Amino acid sequence: MQEHERKFLVTSLNFQKEAKKIIPIKQGFLQNAPERLVRIRIAGDRGLITIKGIASPDGITRKEWEYEIPVADAEALLDLCIPPTLNKERYIVPEGKHSYEVDVFHGENEGLIIAEIELNYPQETFSKPEWLGHEVTGDIRYYNVSLLTKPYSTWE
Repeated sequence: MQEHERKFLVTSLNFQKEAKKIIPIKQGFLQNAPERLVRIRIAGDRGLITIKGIASPDGITRKEWEYEIPVADAEALLDLCIPPTLNKERYIVPEGKHSYEVDVFHGENEGLIIAEIELNYPQETFSKPEWLGHEVTGDIRYYNVSLLTKPYSTWE
């Protein structure tokens, strides 16, 4: 399955007023090779396993498979993940015919807020709310797996 996603920094907390749902997320990675990664996630009351392939040169498109698994299995698999795990809250914010997933990071990534939007195809047009800032699609520093090895709090 192909995923087409764009990422942006967030310039204000105004998205919180527009959010329809907030989901606490804990996640880790069983494998984080450049050509593939395997992610385990507990999102609210759901356990998920996700396999992602290498991203396109512009960072917008990559192969992705995601499956729901029992939460107890996800908790056990998180114990097997490469330390540390990542914690964040995801705000679901409808915008036009899409929704933004706005991630507010915690722990060593406190202060980082990223908005993602999934598209049907790479060049699809979409609405940009006023709180959307600089685009960081394809910047590997903002990949969740990168934030585990080089947290936002250590950036200069």
